[in-house]
Amino acid sequence: MISANDDYPGEGDDAAPVDMLAALFEARGWAHEIVSPHEISGEVQGSWTTYQIRAIWRPEDNVLQLLCLPDVRVAEDKRKAAYELLALVNEQLWLGHFDIWSQGGMLVYRNALLLGDDGLLGLGQAQGLIETAVDECDRFYPAFQFVLWGDKTAREALANAMVDAAGAA
Repeated sequence: MISANDDYPGEGDDAAPVDMLAALFEARGWAHEIVSPHEISGEVQGSWTTYQIRAIWRPEDNVLQLLCLPDVRVAEDKRKAAYELLALVNEQLWLGHFDIWSQGGMLVYRNALLLGDDGLLGLGQAQGLIETAVDECDRFYPAFQFVLWGDKTAREALANAMVDAAGAA
């Protein structure tokens, strides 16, 4: 969590989504690049790997979409098991969902925020969006590893990953 002493817009200081996310990334020391006035890209270190984060702002809809990519590619011969695992994992999620991009087979976690009429993003919203993405990717990363490299079934992978996560200290 960012402390009150860090350099970022304060709790009551909402900002344009890309600006708020840039301030959050800066305050946390995360590498990032403002791709355009409507898109930011950065990297966040998770428990298992470094995640590529992309946020895209659509002002015409007041929607901010977040993509979190754990740099996991799903080989064609593993897609059936991976899609089965996706279905089981997505049942566990309250926010966002996992998917496999049809081009390239990249695993991705996606989430979106519908912002108010002013189109501004608050610090708490920004932190929550990023933290949820990283937490969910960390939570299920082992399950995808079990399917893709451990030759486990989707149900075995999820059960093993949840046991491992519950036992971690």
